[in-house]
Amino acid sequence: MPAGGARGTLDAVRAWTLGSGSSGNALLLESGAHRILIDCGFGPRAIVTRLKAIGVAPESISALVLTHEHIDHAHGAERAQKKFRWPVYASGGTLGALPEIEPRWRHPVSGGSTTALDGFTLEAIAVPHDASDPMAFVVTAQGSGARVGVAHDLGAVPEALVRAFARCDALCLEANHDVEMLRNGPYPRALQERIQGGRGHISNATSATLAATLAGPSLRSVTLLHLSEVNNTPALAERTVTEGLRRTHFRGPVQAAPRRTAGVAFALTARAQVSVQLSLGV
Repeated sequence: MPAGGARGTLDAVRAWTLGSGSSGNALLLESGAHRILIDCGFGPRAIVTRLKAIGVAPESISALVLTHEHIDHAHGAERAQKKFRWPVYASGGTLGALPEIEPRWRHPVSGGSTTALDGFTLEAIAVPHDASDPMAFVVTAQGSGARVGVAHDLGAVPEALVRAFARCDALCLEANHDVEMLRNGPYPRALQERIQGGRGHISNATSATLAATLAGPSLRSVTLLHLSEVNNTPALAERTVTEGLRRTHFRGPVQAAPRRTAGVAFALTARAQVSVQLSLGV
């Protein structure tokens, strides 16, 4: 049986993080028999190993979606695409930074566009980050209508993202650093300013404010992504975002994605039920 329990046709959507942080990022979404991979920050061998640990064959993935071209998000994208023949959906700027992807496998998306994938609908939102035209995404399962918001690296929160992420059933949000840990940590001033400069990464506090803003009646799960190994801890990120959500009606789980192992981010089944399991140690 795959990690996280048996699958069934009643699942609206499931998600696994295959690793999250500066050493690599990848997120697998599944709806029924349909699967897509968001980001591929690991080489093909590592991707295969982590997919095998959760009982997923890479050949069963119908598309690769990239948020941007930075190495921790796209390190394995070109080689994995060639090996598994995944069509790649990303902004024109991101695709332009990955020249080994053949033209026939390239599917450019732009901010505000909506694209039909195999079993999913992909809505792209332009976000501020020091990359070439980075994107966040809302992924909707066509069978159930379940909506998942995925915002990896962003230096600030644009209003377009808030509008697009409204009415999500699950959120996968960056919570990169604690402001005090960053200020008092070992990073030089220039790097601190880059991280906090509006095109870097959002803090736990900003992620908490965003989660609270988006905590409508449909929201059932919050997964925190891309935690700094130096300027954050899972416990601190979870506590900060949970505290920010206390003034809302949200009472679901808030979990930080494991940095170097695969784990179940969430499993949405019946409308009133959500199961979460992270840090599987696979």
